[in-house]
Amino acid sequence: MNEYKVFAINPGSTSTKIAFFQGGECIFSKNINHDAAELAQFEDIPEQLPYRKAVILEELSKQGIVLENTDAFVGRGGGLVGIAGGTYKVNDRILEHARTCHSGKHPATLGSQLAYAFMCEYGGESFVVNPPDVDEFCDYARMTGLKGIYRESRIHALNQKEIGIRYANSINKKYDELNLVIAHIGGGISITAHQQGKMIDSNDILNGDGPMAPTRCGTIPVRDIIEMCYSGRYTKNEMKDKLTKSGGIVDHLGTSDVLEVCDRIEKGDQYAKLIFDTLIYQIIKTIGSMGAILKGQVDVILLTGGISRNQYLTDCITEATTFIAPVEVMPGEFEMEALANGAVRVLSGIEEARTYTGIPVWSGFDFID
Repeated sequence: MNEYKVFAINPGSTSTKIAFFQGGECIFSKNINHDAAELAQFEDIPEQLPYRKAVILEELSKQGIVLENTDAFVGRGGGLVGIAGGTYKVNDRILEHARTCHSGKHPATLGSQLAYAFMCEYGGESFVVNPPDVDEFCDYARMTGLKGIYRESRIHALNQKEIGIRYANSINKKYDELNLVIAHIGGGISITAHQQGKMIDSNDILNGDGPMAPTRCGTIPVRDIIEMCYSGRYTKNEMKDKLTKSGGIVDHLGTSDVLEVCDRIEKGDQYAKLIFDTLIYQIIKTIGSMGAILKGQVDVILLTGGISRNQYLTDCITEATTFIAPVEVMPGEFEMEALANGAVRVLSGIEEARTYTGIPVWSGFDFID
């Protein structure tokens, strides 16, 4: 077993997850919550970098953890152009795109910057692993029925890739030898067709596509959305919130807590049962579509994410989809482990680090005006 020391950093909107790994084992992890008033003093996300770094170092100091002799610092990454999956060395172009939030503003863009800052101070190497910008779609997955509007790859890429690799290792196979349907079922739900190591199709978890989720509306007939937009009842921002913040279960039931929903079901709440069963139904339908994309040649269907701990949900999905392939449940999320494992695969020579060029893997079809 290698003894590589890896420090993983996963910045979120109101918290920063950190974890220190040695020899493949997590020896410390912490979800550092940030005071809203502290974050409010920064006008833009890049300005939070010194603050988040200082808070991380303060937490490590409390735990008696030193970063000297760390082999790799690895961040969540984000703000990049569409890229192939893998582990990327942090370079000037990654830092430039992260600092400018090139493809979108999100605290995840601080991941690469923090990893690089720690590397400069303590040595070692710095990486990002399967950031939100991973784009491996096939051409057909991009097209829509309106010219100039294309579907984009927005998936729980980090956890999905990790789950695929873990499952492959468990059966002594390689991830790129398998066809998988992976369903990440959590606050957001992404259901993806993995064809020999590439995520060739999925639902867009940010733009109102796929199953409803605790706070996300999922796919809705476009005409109904048009009517809502022009009804005068909602502002543009309120409609946008229905995509990812105030839609789905919370719009129906006033809560995004699935445990509360299940408690209400046990107490006889028929509305809660209808909504939860509909969520399951929509997951099943999307899994079926991904199985069809893979022409039925699916090695396994993998269920992951926090909500996949619910046995009723996983039993229903299993009963409905085993005609496609066996179903395995790998509950929870493994993002911190995924970050560390990506770095270790490069450090140990199992995988070659990729170079970020800033050129997207796809920027349109050259035969379409």
